[in-house]
Amino acid sequence: MTADLIARSPSYARVSLAVMTSGREANLLGNIHGGEIMKLADSTAGAVAQRHSGGPAVTAAMDEMAFLEPVHVGDIVRTLAQVNWAGRSSMEIGVRVETQPWNDPSERSLHVASAYFVFVAVDADGRAREVPPLLPETPDELRRMREAEIRRAHRLAKKEEIATGRRTT
Repeated sequence: MTADLIARSPSYARVSLAVMTSGREANLLGNIHGGEIMKLADSTAGAVAQRHSGGPAVTAAMDEMAFLEPVHVGDIVRTLAQVNWAGRSSMEIGVRVETQPWNDPSERSLHVASAYFVFVAVDADGRAREVPPLLPETPDELRRMREAEIRRAHRLAKKEEIATGRRTT
């Protein structure tokens, strides 16, 4: 293992971003368009992947995104993200999206969405490169890593099942 590949805790690369939404991002119902929330979550996950891997990383997949509540024009939207799992060159980044009304700081933050992104670290030629291993330090980080391994196993099984089906037809 090189010095660049020393195991890192999830807290090493953790990132939080915040924006105040406006009417430009609204959909026809007057809520913030889901694609805008996805873009913010992807940007946050990308920053985490870059920090953890120590260089460029690209979105390879969005494993899941669940929208739990609408986001309204004027809400302050905050994303919180960290590495849940790291493999040879890929990482799963979990993102939590919360909102709070812009005009009421006493209002509790509302969990509005969660997402799981898979990023691959790339070199200057765009080829996959190794990433540091993940060193979870808390029970929550261990739980996140176990759940990420389950999602990875499901992604790989689905990919193989589809490939097998295509070979037999």
